[in-house]
Amino acid sequence: MTRYLSESAPCPPACAACRLRRTGVFTPVAAAELEFIESFRSGTLTVQAGGTLIHEQKPSGKLFTLYGGWAFRYKTLSDGRRQILNFLLPGDLIGLQQEFSDGAMHGIEAVTDISLCAFPREGLWELFRRHPSLGYDITWLAAREEGMVDDNLLSAGRRNAAERVAMLLMHLHRRLERLGLAQDGSVEFPINQQHIADTLGLSLVHTNKTLRRLQQLGLHVIRDGRLWLLNPQALQRLADYYDAPPRKVPLL
Repeated sequence: MTRYLSESAPCPPACAACRLRRTGVFTPVAAAELEFIESFRSGTLTVQAGGTLIHEQKPSGKLFTLYGGWAFRYKTLSDGRRQILNFLLPGDLIGLQQEFSDGAMHGIEAVTDISLCAFPREGLWELFRRHPSLGYDITWLAAREEGMVDDNLLSAGRRNAAERVAMLLMHLHRRLERLGLAQDGSVEFPINQQHIADTLGLSLVHTNKTLRRLQQLGLHVIRDGRLWLLNPQALQRLADYYDAPPRKVPLL
């Protein structure tokens, strides 16, 4: 499969030309629903690697679907310490939490160059009223993201360092694999050790030592911005990772 999903190619001008919808990964929509999604969309944009899409505590007024690239959702303390809540990959819906507060409850930062479709938040009521099935899709996406945060909380609260790292590697590899982004047994892996530390609640030194130990055990390799799982069964056992059967994911 082509690699456009992980690249920052601009979103197409028409939703019917969306390459994400042609992968077979996402739930198909009826013609009337696709027409509404296109009328609902207010534009597209790109953000360079390291740039901020949504600032904490500042209103945005928009929802986004990530079309290409990697980003992450985070919260920070007053002294600058950061917790990465989850990583965002192509097809993910961004910004729904703002609907329930005056400002963004979290920030969104681009790991790589990213491209996005933008939607006005005030159009959500019309979406739910005219197309309840799309409303259900949004609810499903919100529930899935909550589940990912639950898994992260379990890792931070109960897993040891090796288990946390194993869980993160398994989780991201499986998500990328299902998007069709695995090539020759590896997936793109643009995040660095600081990202991993901020996700798992570990120090940078502890993160480095844990990654090296797992690699020395022959469980994985990270090289040239790519990740190989050399022994996924062992990583899965170490992380106590349960992989639910894949299903198609809604796409706004």
